Amino acid sequence: MNAPAPSFAPSSEAFAPWGNPDAVFDRLEGAWNLDRTIEGQASMTGTAMFTRLDTGVLKYREEGRIRLADGKEFDGHREYLFERAPGGFDVFFAEQPPRLFHRIAIVRDGDALAGSATHLCTPDTYDSSYRFLGDGTFVIQHKVHGPRKDYLSATTFRRRSA
Repeated sequence: MNAPAPSFAPSSEAFAPWGNPDAVFDRLEGAWNLDRTIEGQASMTGTAMFTRLDTGVLKYREEGRIRLADGKEFDGHREYLFERAPGGFDVFFAEQPPRLFHRIAIVRDGDALAGSATHLCTPDTYDSSYRFLGDGTFVIQHKVHGPRKDYLSATTFRRRSA
């Protein structure tokens, strides 16, 4: 009797909170707590809300308390528009007209779903990555490098309890 061949693909349970890459967009909708660090510069704690507009686009708004490395604190906010794309989503700056920030194609990566993109904001470059984890959290990192900026911003999102 032959034993079944070993399976090296991650179990589908690892992706249960997110489903497949095409389902991630819909599962972003709702309220999240966020924790951000900007290495050597600042941190932020707050909330993020993905709200579905009539057009099907998700409007992202974050609000929170920013604490600079020198101890100064202030409130801050940011907005983006997320639009469904095959196997992922496009992220736009929330301005008129909306301007593309980056396109994220999501793939399986070990025990997570992940995507990445690069955005040139002359003269600096933003290398961004998204990781959707099996515990239902997700992490967005922006590695910014160039003559004006050089830092890593990492934000962890956890679903807000009802």
